[in-house]
Amino acid sequence: MAKEYETVIGLEVHVELATKTKIFCGCSTAFGGASNTHTCPVCTGMPGSLPVLNRQVVEYALAVGLALNCDITRTCKFDRKNYFYPDNPQNYQISQLYLPICRNGYVEIETEETDEKGAPVLKKVGIHEIHMEEDAGKLIHDEWEDCSLVDYNRSGVPLIEIVSEPDMRSAREVIQYLEKLRMIIQYLGASDCKLQEGSMRADVNLSVREVGAKEYGVRTEMKNLNSFRAISHAIEGERARQIDLLESGEKVLQETRRWDDNKETSYPMRSKEDAQDYRYFPDPDLAPVHISEEWIQAVRDRQPELRDEKRRRYAAEYDIPAYDIDIITGSKRMADLFEAAVAMGTPPKKVSNWLMGETLRLLKERNMDPEDLRISPEHFSKLIELNEKKAITNTVAKEVFEILFDSDIDPEEYVKEKGLMTVNDEGALRKTVEEVIAANPQSVADYRAGKEKAIGFLVGQTMKAMKGKADPAGVNALLKELLAKE
Repeated sequence: MAKEYETVIGLEVHVELATKTKIFCGCSTAFGGASNTHTCPVCTGMPGSLPVLNRQVVEYALAVGLALNCDITRTCKFDRKNYFYPDNPQNYQISQLYLPICRNGYVEIETEETDEKGAPVLKKVGIHEIHMEEDAGKLIHDEWEDCSLVDYNRSGVPLIEIVSEPDMRSAREVIQYLEKLRMIIQYLGASDCKLQEGSMRADVNLSVREVGAKEYGVRTEMKNLNSFRAISHAIEGERARQIDLLESGEKVLQETRRWDDNKETSYPMRSKEDAQDYRYFPDPDLAPVHISEEWIQAVRDRQPELRDEKRRRYAAEYDIPAYDIDIITGSKRMADLFEAAVAMGTPPKKVSNWLMGETLRLLKERNMDPEDLRISPEHFSKLIELNEKKAITNTVAKEVFEILFDSDIDPEEYVKEKGLMTVNDEGALRKTVEEVIAANPQSVADYRAGKEKAIGFLVGQTMKAMKGKADPAGVNALLKELLAKE
């Protein structure tokens, strides 16, 4: 009888915080600057330079910890993690081993099981700890010159590392967990969590064991995972690799492996280190951080409404489909735009329709993230109002929205300047419709003979003659009125 195996997975998630300056110096954290331009003696590890803690880093770590149901360490401190690597200019990383800022939290994810009411059964994934630390630099491998270059712009960028318990059992649960983390952190404004830019990175610790076994198997850690797709594929690939080894009577080695997304396989990088290999000791240049009850309460009072709360409120307050609610609340930026437009008096269903229709279409066409939306609620509401009042046609509204999406222009000024307002001159419209009827006797005859579709051609010809500035419904009604007369 074939053995059955269970996958055991824990994650180490590194999140770059959205501070303007680095964790221990005043250098910019902006993404994409020229190499080695966002640096100073502190973040490049020059002798004699001294670190000064950025208070905002602590605030963000507290906010995330509270949102993840963690206990807050009232006195936490920093430690030096010693290792030698070209992207690490100090030859140590300032991190937190002994007294991390947050511990013993959890998040709830939806499983594939359902309860008696058909709702997904929730599962708690434990958070072992959250600690603050500094990021390393970035190695750039030049295949043409057969060498590696180092960019220290990222060195000293503030991170929190969220270490889960080994509570996940599948790639699906891992993705659910990561999506929940990303959503919470984005709503808090602590990070944009863009995997493609490295502001959220996950290392996967994975082992397998026979179903029913109590002891964990030997785990490996997989790095270089910069998309949910890569994470999912890496988990499935590593699970299969470890099972193959065990089935062949071989041992799984405790090691760090690098995932190659192009080749869909992983390679050993180095044996997996334990804490003692890094020779941790308290950082002598940084004093302990004392976190008062007042400080914790002040951060707690500033916590925003998170996605789960927002979904429940939308369902109670707005008459929009559950699917729309899931999509809109899936992006803090989109939810903010929705709420601001509704607060200006725009009907919720109309706002939802534009977000679910034209907005999602353009985001997909431009390969953009919803968080990159730059439409102002004022202009968005004004465009919807112009369309609802039939001041502009649906076709014009969509054309103007596309310009609004890219440039956030004032839609009312734009349609006036371009002469796109709907023509409300009934005399001019009647005259045009009469001309179209006279010019298309065959379509007129077809319609009067019972071919209802023929009127569509006549509507199109009228809209063309009016340069799209007539209300199609009004044109249709007027055509039917005139065609009813012999």
